[in-house]
Amino acid sequence: MFSVTIRDHLMIAHSLQGEVFGPAQGLHGATYVVDATFRRATLDADGIVVDIGRAAELLRAVLGELGYRNLDDEVEFAGMNTTTEALARVIADRLAERLGEAAQDLDGLVVTLHESHVAWASYERQL
Repeated sequence: MFSVTIRDHLMIAHSLQGEVFGPAQGLHGATYVVDATFRRATLDADGIVVDIGRAAELLRAVLGELGYRNLDDEVEFAGMNTTTEALARVIADRLAERLGEAAQDLDGLVVTLHESHVAWASYERQL
């Protein structure tokens, strides 16, 4: 399996519901380093997995919809704990939608949100 990974970042504010989250139950900011890994079994006719520039543009557009927002105020996240894991899935799904026809030649997509140098979460989906 071949893969190409692109990287960007995301800054949000949110709070989490549930005692398991301790102080994170209160409103706080989070900055994530976001990796999107595109996978395919064979290279295309140009010898690539995906056009890196195009993939980077799409990721930037998806992150632009979320960045610098308080996710607690966003209707689409009402009733949802916007954990790192949940946000990884949201970003992966939105990125897959934006890939359009390019997604038909890819086998999979993994989105990883790095909370710090010691903790991160990923969501993997087929395309």
